[in-house]
Amino acid sequence: MPYGSGKYTYQLIDEWAKLPRGWTFNDGAGIAVDANDKIYILSRSVHPVTTWDRAGNLLGSWGEGYFKRAHEATFGPDGSVWCADDGSHVVTRFTPAGKVLQVLGTQDQPSDSGYVQAQGLDSIKRGAGPFNRPTGVQVSAEGFVFVSDGYGNARVHKFGPDGKLIKSWGEPGTGPGQFRLVHNVWLDTKGRVLVCDRENSRIQIFDMDGKFMTQWTDVKRPTDIFIDKEGTVYVSELPQRISIFTNDGKLVTRLTNKIEGDPWKDTTLAMKVEMVAPHTLAVDSRGDIYIGEVAMTMGKVDRGTRVIRKFARV
Repeated sequence: MPYGSGKYTYQLIDEWAKLPRGWTFNDGAGIAVDANDKIYILSRSVHPVTTWDRAGNLLGSWGEGYFKRAHEATFGPDGSVWCADDGSHVVTRFTPAGKVLQVLGTQDQPSDSGYVQAQGLDSIKRGAGPFNRPTGVQVSAEGFVFVSDGYGNARVHKFGPDGKLIKSWGEPGTGPGQFRLVHNVWLDTKGRVLVCDRENSRIQIFDMDGKFMTQWTDVKRPTDIFIDKEGTVYVSELPQRISIFTNDGKLVTRLTNKIEGDPWKDTTLAMKVEMVAPHTLAVDSRGDIYIGEVAMTMGKVDRGTRVIRKFARV
């Protein structure tokens, strides 16, 4: 059964990841693909970082006991692995084998934005310093680090290659440069910073110094952005779809569920439907899309191996 259209047509590879007996992902928080198409999955499980080949064979795991609530993963230009942990309020840089190289933020010490977890986003009173539940990280070719921050804050932070904070921008709200759950960040080759402003259902675009440029609004609760070498922009959206845009924001196609119904309310349907709650995505060198879902958090169901979805480009 095909998904998408035209040049961007895909087939779903069901139960792609061959999980060992007794293992689970629970939630697929982050996905990153290296230069050799080795897939790194950051999950909220006993084995938080697992590595896979394109065929879905498990190659290894690391990070056991390190994360409180894993949220996103990416590669730096030097091949290091960066992971955000909104549970412990830090962003960590690892070797590909899992050795800690650098930590941004202070473990278990959230910044003072006024946020009270039990009261949610409405309790955020002001933009604050790093970090209060950071959600995503990207690193420029020059080594500058951009962090989206996040569930307990309303800011993007820019760090130098030495790990020192250069500047922060953003406040709670709905206007340009304001955020309501800044959920992830990506850098493109035009020197732009694309930010998922999830609960405002938009992608805001800034220059590298945080100056607002424009926004895209043809999205619903965007969770992650990936831009391939051709400049094509892939966006995961929490309401069960993946949107593909040109680099100037023109919609190319969408991958949506063909099985109808609301998997957040129907547990039986949640075990069958193509997508429940897309949270993260990455694209390999052949154009195949890998999606991580937070079905446990949003749908209260363990989808097993289906927490990770692979759509192979036709």
